[in-house]
Amino acid sequence: MIWLRAATAAVCVAGTALAADTPLGVWKTVDEKTGKARSDVEIYEQDGKLFGRIQSIPDADGPDGKPKICIKCPGADRGKPIIGLVIIKNMAASGDRYTGGTIMDPEDGKVYRAELWVEKGTLKVRGYLGPFYRTQTWLRAG
Repeated sequence: MIWLRAATAAVCVAGTALAADTPLGVWKTVDEKTGKARSDVEIYEQDGKLFGRIQSIPDADGPDGKPKICIKCPGADRGKPIIGLVIIKNMAASGDRYTGGTIMDPEDGKVYRAELWVEKGTLKVRGYLGPFYRTQTWLRAG
């Protein structure tokens, strides 16, 4: 009986640890220079792939009182409101990381090949442009 309780407790603890290592959920992006929050991005699964949409940004409305839109975004995303914009697309599981998709920077409209993974409770997001890359750390929101 004691063994069964210990095994059950171990499974529960392992399940909690695995849940903490998932990229699913809401993550806070932070400006590396100022340390200020830039946005909250929800990472969600759709058809077996991960996507990320902007949930909130500071000063979501422009000077005209209307929601800010993505002026420099390419294609169908151009002119869409920043809130709700899907900036991470088609990330597929590859070992302990997600790869094969893209991430878009709505400030300049550039689209990068992307990779993401959870490391010590933070989300690491790496964007590639040619042989160069940049990695950001996102914090779990809430």
